[in-house]
Amino acid sequence: MKVFNASEFGAVVKKRRKALGYTQKYLSEFTGYSASFISDLENGKPTIELGKALRIANLLGVDLIMEERELF
Repeated sequence: MKVFNASEFGAVVKKRRKALGYTQKYLSEFTGYSASFISDLENGKPTIELGKALRIANLLGVDLIMEERELF
């Protein structure tokens, strides 16, 4: 799946979290990140810290692959 913006990224994280049966509170306690951070991430806040977002995706078993593409 290609993700083009923070909203799409957040939707993938939220879908995976729910599929695993985790609550935002549980994920918050497990990672040490605030529940409001996780909520902001899932709601597509564009200023989320990349490192934290990648860590959560990784913990949820979501792999990110970057590939170069033609610009025009």
